[in-house]
Amino acid sequence: MRHATFSALALALGGCAYPATPPALAPVTQAAPATATAAPQGPQPLAVRAPVTILVSIDGFRPDYLDRGVTPNLNRLRAGGVFAAMRPSFPSVTFPNHWTLVTGLRPDRSGIVGNTMEDPARPGEKFTMASDDPFWWSQSSPIWVDAEKAGIRTATMFWPGANVAVGGTLKPNSHGAIDGGTRPQDWQQFNQQISAKQRVNAVLDWMRRPATIRPKLVTLYFDTVDVAAHDNGPDSPLTTQAAAEVDGSIGSLVDGLATLGQPANLVIVSDHGMAATSSTRVVAMDRIAAPADYRLVETGAYATLFAVPGHEDALEARLLRKHDHLQCWRKAEIPARFHYGRNPRVPSYLCLADVGWRVDRTTPTKVSAGGSHGYDNATPEMRALFIANGPAFIGGKTIASFDNVAVEPLLRDLIGLPAEPGLDGNDAPFQKVLRR
Repeated sequence: MRHATFSALALALGGCAYPATPPALAPVTQAAPATATAAPQGPQPLAVRAPVTILVSIDGFRPDYLDRGVTPNLNRLRAGGVFAAMRPSFPSVTFPNHWTLVTGLRPDRSGIVGNTMEDPARPGEKFTMASDDPFWWSQSSPIWVDAEKAGIRTATMFWPGANVAVGGTLKPNSHGAIDGGTRPQDWQQFNQQISAKQRVNAVLDWMRRPATIRPKLVTLYFDTVDVAAHDNGPDSPLTTQAAAEVDGSIGSLVDGLATLGQPANLVIVSDHGMAATSSTRVVAMDRIAAPADYRLVETGAYATLFAVPGHEDALEARLLRKHDHLQCWRKAEIPARFHYGRNPRVPSYLCLADVGWRVDRTTPTKVSAGGSHGYDNATPEMRALFIANGPAFIGGKTIASFDNVAVEPLLRDLIGLPAEPGLDGNDAPFQKVLRR
């Protein structure tokens, strides 16, 4: 990335005071020469645009990846903006934390309590990361729903749940048709084959629109760092390469915004960190308790499970004793610091592995190494990235680690939505770094 490009963006971002509610502005135009023989006038200045807020997720990006020497664009944004190593919510997995970032509610209150989950109101059904039935998502309202209802246009270039008509109802026997609900004005159904370049170009294309239909809040999602670290481990050169590639995409976004003269408040986050795992560090559930006594819902860094009816005593006699590298609790006894266990979608028992260990159904039969997340959200390996840069922020600041429930209240400030009472977070972590 050329320094001149970043300088141009800095001028575009810093040259205007950030308004709480940006005014609608006319599209960019250029004036014609006064006469055919007049001296060349040169390019005319771009019309002043209101800032857009762009929330970027780099799935699984640990803050210390910035120290590997391959992320010049992110490091420049960090140096000129606000940086923190953010605490994810528990469980430190993808869908619960992405939903927390845009609702301001921890998973236990947002309703998205796992990447896989069940609900007693829908016996026999299971939520997966492909589920877009509003039933699963409508326990809470993401910021784009509140923005759209307030007349603030939004667009999402991928984000878990952004394709869902929140508050709607799936029509029976309709092949997926939905009654009611609210989505962003523009949204994309997630497809991993859509490249990072295509994702960035889609956002820039939205910015080329006339002001009347240009979104004021945009999300953008990258998954390749998480995939590389799962497959190869967080310390692998392939994970470092993926971080470098995403950094290049961030540079392309910054370049494109500068070319358009589009001021932007960039809020760049990750949902969780990553820890190295190995087939030599596995706790097998079938060695902990008899498979006839339980039914598993999730496995990995943690396991959630139900007792087979009538087998509760037999299961608890083995499950709740002391284990190496694993601790298990009844739902009602999960430590309060996790803020987890009140939602009816949380299964009856939770078993949490030590960082770097996994809890699987059985002992692995093949040698493997990779990465995982979902561990205790207070551990350093689970820390998430936070960088904010733009006219709304005082540059050159590093702030103390904070819970990711504060991000949605920050976004409300940036787009001019009033504070929402009853959330799990507020904008207090940013009071000294926001320009008012």
